Amino acid sequence: MTEPRRRTPRRKVDGVLLLDKPTGLTSNGALQRAKRLFEAEKAGHTGTLDPFASGLLPICLGEATKFSRFLLDADKAYRAEIRLGVRTTTADPEGEVIETRPVTVTLAQVQAVLPRFLGEIMQVPPMHSALKRDGRPLYELARQGIEVERQPRAVRVHELTVEALAGEVLTLVVHCGKGLYVRTLAEDIGAALGCGAYLQALRRLKVGPFSLDQAVGLAELETLDLAGRDARLLPESILVADLARIELDLDAAWQICHGQPIWRPGLVVGQRFALFDPAARFLGVAEVNVDGKLAPRRLLAA
Repeated sequence: MTEPRRRTPRRKVDGVLLLDKPTGLTSNGALQRAKRLFEAEKAGHTGTLDPFASGLLPICLGEATKFSRFLLDADKAYRAEIRLGVRTTTADPEGEVIETRPVTVTLAQVQAVLPRFLGEIMQVPPMHSALKRDGRPLYELARQGIEVERQPRAVRVHELTVEALAGEVLTLVVHCGKGLYVRTLAEDIGAALGCGAYLQALRRLKVGPFSLDQAVGLAELETLDLAGRDARLLPESILVADLARIELDLDAAWQICHGQPIWRPGLVVGQRFALFDPAARFLGVAEVNVDGKLAPRRLLAA
């Protein structure tokens, strides 16, 4: 009789891991592998990458999960390889080819159509997405051959830079706001060029203030011991680095940490701040309430 496998004990570990997710792995799969490597009690990621995509995937461990939402709305940058002349059912390499056309596109033609996709644009979410209809993800409906109407959404593209046009492959760097589907952008650019296209490869380069050159891969993490892995973690406060900072005295810090709003001069309702105690220890995030007081919103555990 074989002995039951012993579960690895979990430990309380807090911080932000900048992971370079490999292709062929779901974001949740990458998250679970990282969580096991850190033997962490709690973990979450800050924005999904499809299995065919790679690149920067910030992972929050422990108390950092309380502040992960601040990265969900952050700007992002991607390197997108767009295969011209071919359309697929999913607008990415995981779908079936539904159309092919000859490609005679020039760099001048590409440069001429790209301005149409800058600034605020309207984009119809793809059926193969995690958006839900009546509680079910659209991709589940799509796999059953069901297509439902989707309303266009406003998204923002800050910059499109052509890296290369090599035969039938157009490589762009896309700097965008939240909610953009790069594969839909690729498909729409292909339509504008008159040849059709799908997103052949995608690599995320930036999320908010973080860039891919700060990230570590799973293979490298596996070669490290726990101390070495912990050394790759960033503090929770890095997630709210774009918020204005307020340093509290001991009395104000005690009030905030016990859920009590405090008054500060010159505050505007709705403003958010990163709070620190006199020892420069990060306490959490507060928001100015309708009474003009600074009220705790998300706090680290005492």
